Amino acid sequence: MNFGKLTDISLLGSADIIGTGFSSIFWLILASQISPDEYGQIFYFLGIAGMAAAFVLIGTQNTITVYSSKKFQLESTLYLISLIVGVVASFVLMILFYKVDVVFLLFGFVINSLAMGEILGNKNFKSYSKYTIIQKILTLSLGLLFLYVFEADGIIFALAISYIFFSIVIINRFRKTKINFNLLKNRSKFIINNYIIEVLTKSNSHLNKFIIVPLLGFAVLGNFSLAMQIVSVGLIFTLIIFKYTIPYDSRGQENKKLKKISLLISVIMALLGVFVAPLIIPIFFQEYLEVIDVIRIISFSIIPMTVTKIYTSKLLGQENSKQILFSKSLAIISFIIAIVVLSPYFGIIGIAVGYLLSTIIESICLIPKIRVFQK
Repeated sequence: MNFGKLTDISLLGSADIIGTGFSSIFWLILASQISPDEYGQIFYFLGIAGMAAAFVLIGTQNTITVYSSKKFQLESTLYLISLIVGVVASFVLMILFYKVDVVFLLFGFVINSLAMGEILGNKNFKSYSKYTIIQKILTLSLGLLFLYVFEADGIIFALAISYIFFSIVIINRFRKTKINFNLLKNRSKFIINNYIIEVLTKSNSHLNKFIIVPLLGFAVLGNFSLAMQIVSVGLIFTLIIFKYTIPYDSRGQENKKLKKISLLISVIMALLGVFVAPLIIPIFFQEYLEVIDVIRIISFSIIPMTVTKIYTSKLLGQENSKQILFSKSLAIISFIIAIVVLSPYFGIIGIAVGYLLSTIIESICLIPKIRVFQK
């Protein structure tokens, strides 16, 4: 690994580690200050905004990253389409939920995804570092301020405001690149497949919330969401490597050693989640004691999720998204079935087991398929 690569990874890594640190501190402080029921309600509306953003983002972050890396100048066109669909979606959200803060958060998610796709595609890791850290600092500072002033009701607004600086990237791209719909003709298949993958990915992250709440209530969702926050910390290095390798895989430049290192680190992080995290919960989160066994189970999901990210980076770089689409679909179906079948009998433990199984299924589906693809 040469010095340039090491520097780039250091920029990505430091930004994600520092950013995740600020974000995790906020979510953990928030969990210690409000009840599991309120915590669950916040993540329920985060899920609504996240699902809406997935349907809005015709130009997904991975699509923007690949085409920015290849200098196809599709950014402005995809930005315009996504923002127009976002306006339509905002009216739908207002009619269904009448929550202005969720609409603002929707646009926060959209501009964040579009801007980050361009920044990573151009391998502008300094800008990535700057924007990531600013957004996470705002998450922590505004989140605690709004919690103090407005209590739990102000959290969604605080999160929405934290993304405002990403609009600078969007505006600058509109100034530099003309909108050209003709460029979409020969690339529509990859864009559509990637769009479906993003919808499925977000469905895997958020759809469970809309099933858990009617079956088990907001309190169980709050406990499960806290467990997922712990897992997200364990995935930091995996996501750093994924963001770094996509633009290189897009140009046919593999980083096999780096991917092997990420897999080794995922095993270490999973073991830390199993043995260390449960010791911390009783000290700081007395109302969330049932989450201990959940963390012990879903920490193992860090390993298959890392395998999935490794193969996803390679396939996206080759503009081959069918295999990813298949694995995502199967993972979502298996998780939903597990929630419906297991949670009535085993409660939150059934949800945790279902989540782990879905991540294993997704990774297994990719491995043999990518070998066939290479042959």
